[in-house]
Amino acid sequence: MSDGTIVAEKAAATGAAQEPLPGNGTPEASDGRASDAVTVGDPAVADDSGDATAVPGSEEPVEPAAAEAVPVTHAEQVDPDAPSEPVGAAPAASGSRAGRNLPAALAVGFGLGLSLIAILLFVPKVFIGVAAVGVGIATWEVAKRLREADVRVPRIPLIVGGQAVFWLGWPWGASGVAGAFAATALICMVWRLFDHGLHTAPRNFLRDTAIAIFTLAWIPLLASFATLLLLEPDGNLRVLTFMILVVCSDVGGYVAGVLFGRHPMVPSISPKKSWEGFGGSLVFSVIGGLLTVTLLLDANSMIGVVLGIGLVLVATVGDLIESQIKRELGIKDMGTLLPGHGGIMDRLDSMLPSAFVSWLVLSALI
Repeated sequence: MSDGTIVAEKAAATGAAQEPLPGNGTPEASDGRASDAVTVGDPAVADDSGDATAVPGSEEPVEPAAAEAVPVTHAEQVDPDAPSEPVGAAPAASGSRAGRNLPAALAVGFGLGLSLIAILLFVPKVFIGVAAVGVGIATWEVAKRLREADVRVPRIPLIVGGQAVFWLGWPWGASGVAGAFAATALICMVWRLFDHGLHTAPRNFLRDTAIAIFTLAWIPLLASFATLLLLEPDGNLRVLTFMILVVCSDVGGYVAGVLFGRHPMVPSISPKKSWEGFGGSLVFSVIGGLLTVTLLLDANSMIGVVLGIGLVLVATVGDLIESQIKRELGIKDMGTLLPGHGGIMDRLDSMLPSAFVSWLVLSALI
């Protein structure tokens, strides 16, 4: 029995009201406020419902209004991939288990997919313009988020130069892409060096220019391989093949992860990704590769197996890279343009490295 309880019983026996003494184990101070001995956020003090909860050793409940607000740390504020419950737990009532607005995500996904299929089959060169718009928006989304985090990447050179990197693959192939990339990287360095004028030294020059060139390589450079792939024989079918396989990987991972996900894959980066989901991605993507390479490209089915496995690996890594970037920036999505998905960049994260690997594998083996 605590000292505070003994004091309270003596007071009740004698009928005398006694003030609790400091340090006697009573968690209520004389002014009715919780003492420093009570930690705000302790499950014994208040729960998520907001109802008053009695403190052990006290007969009076502590109202939530009496508890001082505790600042939430940056890591606690935003976790771009963390579910509200552990992997394998029951889904929240307000949304899907994977954390998406599933009806909106499906509607947007089907709409975009059907539109791109129609473009690739009937007007394949239009795909370059559509993809260029997507690359421009994605670059703007990332640059905006970076500048919100006080990383002053030069947006105009990034967006304009990124378009040059993407478009110049059409007339001049890989040479045009490489030349535009090198020129844009140099312009970004010079732009950031003098963006405060000739008499003021730039702040965080090395960090900002390094991140700018990373962004240039991450989005326009990787996306340019879709243009290079399109320009090859049966290029529209090759682009369609790689896009179908990325969708297969996404769908397989989603289905297997929701139904069977129990073992987190990389919990420190993306708590929702499970090994079961990764296995589902492999199965769906390999089957998709067998069918598309055989039926669309009329090539050896084993090429489809190699392509399916390769795309699952790089699509997963691409998704993890964006998850880590969003985690460091403290954001949930790069943008809000696509309901149920986030921004354009949130849909391109796995497709960008997949475009490069598809170009590499199909160019080498077919």
